Amino acid sequence: MIPTNEVLAHHPREENWQPFLALATQEVFEIMLGSKLEPVSPNGPQTPVTQFTAMVGLAGQLCGVLSLRCSTQSATRMACKMLGLGPNEVDQHMWDAVGEVCNMVAGNFKNKLVGLSEHCMLSVPTVITGADYCLHSLADGGSLEVVLIFEGEPIVVALELHT
Repeated sequence: MIPTNEVLAHHPREENWQPFLALATQEVFEIMLGSKLEPVSPNGPQTPVTQFTAMVGLAGQLCGVLSLRCSTQSATRMACKMLGLGPNEVDQHMWDAVGEVCNMVAGNFKNKLVGLSEHCMLSVPTVITGADYCLHSLADGGSLEVVLIFEGEPIVVALELHT
């Protein structure tokens, strides 16, 4: 098996990064939450309902924003699994949990990129709640998006790049 860093050294273009974004997300959910993420089936939800959006900025040789979008149910499950609390106890902790998961996915993803990890810093996570908003990124380098299933609910991880 070829290490991720060697693969990226031979395929540095951003359009080849989508599998690594999915892998970074899957690893974080397995390690931090003890949950295995599944790919979306062809008949599965294509436009998930998202009430939580966490964003982490990337600055340096890799500039952009990584976001994680999920439902309130998924945010609750993340907080429960991360903190070992029941669903009725996590109300104020959902924002922190979703923000921290997004931060860990961003860090794991950037660590998979040869030569960029040590030259890229992450911002503090920002979390938005509610579904009635429009996000307009000033990133001009394209975007990558991965939709995965977390305990029956879709989550969306997206990377908007600025070149």
